[in-house]
Amino acid sequence: MNEILHALFSTQGFVLGTLVPFLFVLTVVVFVHEMGHYLVGRWCGIGVRAFSIGFGPELFGFNDSHGTRWKLCAIPLGGYVKFVGDMNATSSQPTSEEIETLTAEERKVAFHTQPIWKRAATVVAGPLFNFLLTIVVFSVLFTAYGRYVAEPMVAEVTADSPAAKAGILPGDRFVSVDGNKVETFGDVQRLVSGRADDAITFVMLRDGREVTVTAAPRLMEQEDALGNKVKVAVIGVVNNKELGQPRLITYTPVGAVAAAVEETGHVIQRTGQFLQRFVVGREDKCQLGGPVKIADMAGRAAKLGFEWLVQLVALLSVGIGILNLLPIPPLDGGHLLFYGVEAVIRRPVSERMMEMAYRAGLLLVLCFMGFVFWNDLFGC
Repeated sequence: MNEILHALFSTQGFVLGTLVPFLFVLTVVVFVHEMGHYLVGRWCGIGVRAFSIGFGPELFGFNDSHGTRWKLCAIPLGGYVKFVGDMNATSSQPTSEEIETLTAEERKVAFHTQPIWKRAATVVAGPLFNFLLTIVVFSVLFTAYGRYVAEPMVAEVTADSPAAKAGILPGDRFVSVDGNKVETFGDVQRLVSGRADDAITFVMLRDGREVTVTAAPRLMEQEDALGNKVKVAVIGVVNNKELGQPRLITYTPVGAVAAAVEETGHVIQRTGQFLQRFVVGREDKCQLGGPVKIADMAGRAAKLGFEWLVQLVALLSVGIGILNLLPIPPLDGGHLLFYGVEAVIRRPVSERMMEMAYRAGLLLVLCFMGFVFWNDLFGC
């Protein structure tokens, strides 16, 4: 019995070592996302019936002075804001009969009776707040810890690697990667890691002159900082302390925010690049995981320290933001797509078309969820 309790409740056990970090990461990301919808919706004068973290049976909650029910529910895999006029969890357009059930006062503050710009602003605020959360996290981390960087130098070239075949030599310095100027070795890794099998142009500084070469990175399995096996595109060059001259960059609060915005932009670009390549079958399916993989990563991050767990929050927040912007009903991007069509044709999309789109979109989302669950449990 003691062994079972220790396995469950010690800091290395399932509850404190994995479940609690997982719930922390997911709750923060979901709360910030839904708070974006809530705050902008209220600013636009839209009534809010409920703000929920989780789905299913309510565990506890309270009503505020505006009549909004704030609650925590039993299934902690998401959340939602229910605006006045929402007839279901997807916030899809209600039918004429459903709108007729609202009182005159409710229609004034109902979500679906608002101008397009108010609805669009409320919807896009969720993903936008996810990106802002990532900027805030990186700003705090850069201010507190700074960032180590190394010069973009080549100390060694792996035999028979793409770099060796392209003619890159030890002592070369990277100047640019596919037209993008690089200042650190990390810049090179960032620009290469998601480009497996792509022909990339490198400009190298060698003996005072620039040399242009082309190399196609290849996938290599590596272990990341959390101990996960990941496949990363590499060209086969190594840096070292002598040539890389690693140094710590410290930031003022303003400088940290600027660096955080830039870093968040890089994360968004890399995530979007991964999804594009994944759709056409050019990324390893095992790189995409669901709740089980996130829980495992949260547990590993928690063991390394709170700052690692917060970094995971930042990265997951970007992923949630981008996924929600995909133009698929019932995701936020699906709503925005309908608002765009409505703005062009100057009338709402027909109820029949919306119903068909929502059913198809919901099926696609459920298939995606099934895919990542399968990956988590059996596929990888």
